[in-house]
Amino acid sequence: MNRNTIIGLVLIFAILFGFWYFNKPSEEEIAADRHRQDSIAQVRRTEDSIARIMLAERRKQDSIRKAQEVQTTQVVATDSSQINVVNRDKLGIFTNSSVGQDKLYILENEVMIITVSAKGGKIISVQLKEFHTYDSLPLILFDPDKTNFGLTFFANNRIINTNDLYFQVYGDGGSSNLSMRLYADASATSFNKNNYIEFLYALNGNDYMMDFDINFVGMNNYLDQGSNYVDLDWNTELLKLEKDVDRFNGPTVYYKYYKDDVDYLSETKDDEEKLTTRIKWVSFKQRFFSSTLIAKDFFLNADVKALNLEEQYDRYLRSVKTTIGLPVNISEESNIPMSFYFGPNKFSILKKYNLDLERQIPMGWSFFLMAWINRYAVLPVFTFLGGFGWNYGIIILILTILLKTVLFPIAYKSYRSSAKMRVLKPDIEVLGKKFPKKEDAMKKQQATMALYKQAGVNPMAGCIPMLLQFPILIAMFRFFPSAFELRQKSFLWADDLSSYDSILNLPFEIPFYGDHVSLFTLLMTVSTIIYTKVNQDLMGSAQQQMPGMKMMMYMMPIMFLGIFNNYASALSYYYFLANIITFGQMYLIRKTIDEDKIRKQIELNKKKTKKKSKWQQRIETAAKQRGHKPPKRK
Repeated sequence: MNRNTIIGLVLIFAILFGFWYFNKPSEEEIAADRHRQDSIAQVRRTEDSIARIMLAERRKQDSIRKAQEVQTTQVVATDSSQINVVNRDKLGIFTNSSVGQDKLYILENEVMIITVSAKGGKIISVQLKEFHTYDSLPLILFDPDKTNFGLTFFANNRIINTNDLYFQVYGDGGSSNLSMRLYADASATSFNKNNYIEFLYALNGNDYMMDFDINFVGMNNYLDQGSNYVDLDWNTELLKLEKDVDRFNGPTVYYKYYKDDVDYLSETKDDEEKLTTRIKWVSFKQRFFSSTLIAKDFFLNADVKALNLEEQYDRYLRSVKTTIGLPVNISEESNIPMSFYFGPNKFSILKKYNLDLERQIPMGWSFFLMAWINRYAVLPVFTFLGGFGWNYGIIILILTILLKTVLFPIAYKSYRSSAKMRVLKPDIEVLGKKFPKKEDAMKKQQATMALYKQAGVNPMAGCIPMLLQFPILIAMFRFFPSAFELRQKSFLWADDLSSYDSILNLPFEIPFYGDHVSLFTLLMTVSTIIYTKVNQDLMGSAQQQMPGMKMMMYMMPIMFLGIFNNYASALSYYYFLANIITFGQMYLIRKTIDEDKIRKQIELNKKKTKKKSKWQQRIETAAKQRGHKPPKRK
């Protein structure tokens, strides 16, 4: 390690220490911050209450307005029966349900508040009580005004969609159970309470999973007898809940085939699929949260779409849609049992349902080795360390130290191979003088390989350990940005480790870079460039054999500067720590390796007679049998 490298490392540590020291809060500031956090918590609780009151008030005003419109319609219908005739021709036995009051009903448990509308009998809002958006608002998964949910089916040769029909509450209900029924008409002014479609909702304790059943009672005389399914249409526009969008973990539609694998639509462009086989579940997935409809048995088929919005909205991310074929038995009573999952994309939570819901978290499932590293190594250690209540910046530091310790034997072998290459550098230079012409490049390469073989040096020995570390680097690239545990967790100057950190907001946007400056990304880039310089100095002659690689190795950190500037700060922080620890390992290894001893061993290897490989022996034996005598070695 030369003087420039040492100076660079000292400066980086000095910057970090100085930043920490001069920004370290005093006891008064800590107390004030604690008071501020308590105040924020109180404000958030007040905001939640205000938001619910405002939503209820808005719905109340809408209900009054719609009731007035209904009264006006009924007055017109009294004077002329044309409107009822039109409605009855269109809706048949559900004509009376085309008018009503859009009342709201609340289901609530320890973790979420669900709002169900009488219009469509559907869930129009889900608020997760434990979480807030990036701008401290109550976390609501989808917008009531942008959500449709309803059955489409044939009844008496008419196409019926329940999304715009008014359901009625059956029974007393409660805070955790609700029965919404769509009754068939008995007459022009009354309902038949024995013939109905029921949406049955049931919450359980502090669970993000809720039961959802659709029941058909006494509908066998009205439904199309030739059909064994009804369509369930569900679409919404996903709300922006995070500060930034992860290009590798974007909003889209996930789905699981029945007793088969999980797949998904494109996360960045318009995409759709017609799933003609059985489906277990369909999920509208955001970066850290998802809304999933799950069959207790299976769905017959599904059409799924994920579309970019035609206009740019700061509030919405993408439009997602699905039409699901529900199996139904045309009889006196038919039940379709399902369930909803509304909650965080946290591995430990999703895994416990044993439905492969955790496959929505991008941990490298397409490459088994990457998935194994994250699932069986990184995640358990990360979860274990998180149980101590430490700051996640400290947890990432400890995790990095543990990983580098495990990989130390590989690093040692790589460095020892580099030492051997440096010892052979004078011999390589002699060969370069012996074959100076470009047309002798092949001869020079053959002579170099012969020298490596004679000295007992494998030029690839330094590359193979790096290749073994590569899956771990990629695994970390997928793990940190998708780790729910890092959401809205602060460390040093980063206010959210799952998003980018910024020490300076620019008044303009730089192409391929962004409109802010990420300090963790800068530290990672500088340390990577220093590591590249040190590593190339160590590799010596090996780099001379591949001059094009030298420029590329310096270009990669510059490219990473643009990519990581808008990426999760936890990832840049991890790579920066990995570089710093690598410098320390290289220094220690260099102190323990005696290059003079390696040089003597290589000289001994040159004098030894090389034993022929079995393959070479078989070739020579076959040649002798054909009468060919190989030339004797001099």
